[in-house]
Amino acid sequence: MRRFSPSVALIALAVGVAGLSTSSRAETGQVAVVFTKGGFIVGVGGGEGVLVLRGKRYPFTVSGMSVGFTIGASTTKFVGRALNLKGPASIEGTYGTVGAGGAVAAGAGGVQLQNANGVILQLSGPRVGAEVSAAVGGVTIRLK
Repeated sequence: MRRFSPSVALIALAVGVAGLSTSSRAETGQVAVVFTKGGFIVGVGGGEGVLVLRGKRYPFTVSGMSVGFTIGASTTKFVGRALNLKGPASIEGTYGTVGAGGAVAAGAGGVQLQNANGVILQLSGPRVGAEVSAAVGGVTIRLK
């Protein structure tokens, strides 16, 4: 039976780890979104936004729906970050709230959302209009 030297095993491990870390580098981009929402019981919303990644702009559309207690209408101009991007296309998908995060009902709002690709959007911005909401829902982002 042959014995492997510890140095050969360490080199193989180092090469394997280096290969994994190079291919899985996540990036952070800047996001700006204008989202309008309104409804009575069922809330429906939509809007447009832009992802800035590596100095390039990627426009997208946002659509969403919530079911629960929703009355009124509002427009929110969100700005923030998109974390864990593996390229611009990874921002696409359906997002739900992360943990206990959610929208603040009055004045400035903040939200943290995550999609199935692991991308996390951390957004905040002022809300214009009158809306009271205690609803559950999600938003879908598609690149234009």
